[in-house]
Amino acid sequence: MRVLIVRTSALGDIVHVLPVLTALRRHHPDAAIGWVIEETFAPLLEDHPDLDRLILARTKKWRKSPLALATLRGVRDFASELQEFGADLVLDLMGNHKAGAICALTMADRRIGLARGDRREPSSALWLSEGCEAIGPHAVDRALSLLDALGLPIEEADFAGERLLSEAQPGDDDRAPYVAILPGAGWANKRYPESWWGEVARRLADGDRLEVRVLPGPGEEGAAAEVVEASGGRARAMPAGGLRQLAASLRGARLVLGGDTGPVHLAHALGVPVLCVMGPTDPERNGPYRSPDQALWKLLPCSFCYRRFDEPKACLLEIPPRTVATRALDLLDSATG
Repeated sequence: MRVLIVRTSALGDIVHVLPVLTALRRHHPDAAIGWVIEETFAPLLEDHPDLDRLILARTKKWRKSPLALATLRGVRDFASELQEFGADLVLDLMGNHKAGAICALTMADRRIGLARGDRREPSSALWLSEGCEAIGPHAVDRALSLLDALGLPIEEADFAGERLLSEAQPGDDDRAPYVAILPGAGWANKRYPESWWGEVARRLADGDRLEVRVLPGPGEEGAAAEVVEASGGRARAMPAGGLRQLAASLRGARLVLGGDTGPVHLAHALGVPVLCVMGPTDPERNGPYRSPDQALWKLLPCSFCYRRFDEPKACLLEIPPRTVATRALDLLDSATG
């Protein structure tokens, strides 16, 4: 059997569907399993032992110059690679027209995804040959719903964190206990204020009991510097690096704090305790999976709007730093108790 998974982006969404890969490999050890992924995120899976093939999509680059000769050639080569893989079935784990079109390009007879009412873009169900009803609200459970169409049991989700970037391990500098703060997020209204992260860091480092490291993503160095300044120098900014460096830093942390963002979900998949401070997104759908104590949110009449804004709103601003620090210390105590 040849199976192709389609989940091109983003980091947190890719992490959420990893249990599908684990289940496929466990029940079909001899299957050839491929994954279509955006080039930016390929390092996350390029050495994954459960995968036989990565097929790189460059859709972000193609959208910038859709009629350029290089784009047309790239799409042609991409379609050829899909067909050369020769999938017997394709799993659409995105639920939109982009994924549907990719599924169609494979020429596979079986193209399976969530049913129309459970899709991000309902009309994209037209690209599929089979639709499945979602079995739960969380993104992980929604992805696992597709296993039912394959006759596989829907079991406890297994992220197989030990197989993710397995060579990215903490170095000698990571022996001392530390907590990590991730100040970035894809949406501005998912970003807890840098000055507030600084106060959280100051409270966690009180009495020199813990080192606090700020882990910026590429382009987030300014935000990291603001956190350090607001902490009064109690936090230390680390260099921005790629996914391998990030995974090594996350693995060495006793606790990872951040918003609803890919690196926090990656830490959770790696088995590292996290504290996710959530704003416009629903913790039941996007929070740390099966770990409600590792999420903080404020329930308001406008909660979980899934709208993007240019600055944090009340859903984040009504969670003060002392609340974040207190929950973080409780999680640390329970991990060592």
